[in-house]
Amino acid sequence: MRVQRSRILTAVGHRLAGEEGQALVEYALVLALIAVLTVGVLQALGHNVSSILDRVSTTLSAVPNP
Repeated sequence: MRVQRSRILTAVGHRLAGEEGQALVEYALVLALIAVLTVGVLQALGHNVSSILDRVSTTLSAVPNP
């Protein structure tokens, strides 16, 4: 009984010490960092992009239709 219990505890310990969970957390942190940076860049450049699209729209509106 003790040997079986020891084997079970050893197997559980090896599972908990695995690096699979660590890799998942690292990927989640990288994804969160990319999301935060994307939001920051879009907020910083959002007005400029809107202005450029307005100019393109105005220019295209001025072109005569065939």
